[in-house]
Amino acid sequence: PICCLPLPIDTDKSTLMSCCCKLICDGCDYANVIREKREKLDRKCPFCRHPVPKSEEEFKRNILKRIDVNDAVAIRQMGGYRNQEGDYDGAIEY
Repeated sequence: PICCLPLPIDTDKSTLMSCCCKLICDGCDYANVIREKREKLDRKCPFCRHPVPKSEEEFKRNILKRIDVNDAVAIRQMGGYRNQEGDYDGAIEY
């Protein structure tokens, strides 16, 4: 269930799916979670049906896989992570 409406400007109201680097609104993510719980399914990405990562480490591993295929969203995301960690040279590298 993806609404395909324009995403809100407030980034706190959307979720980045690390498997395909797609942003979805939190409403669609919530609807997907409810559907999966009701039907007793494992959590999966609404776009690509890849299993949702169970840890932050797995999330970052998925981002690195997307960087390997030159995904601009993944590259920007990793640069933001490096910047938050204080690794400014690493952030510029991405």
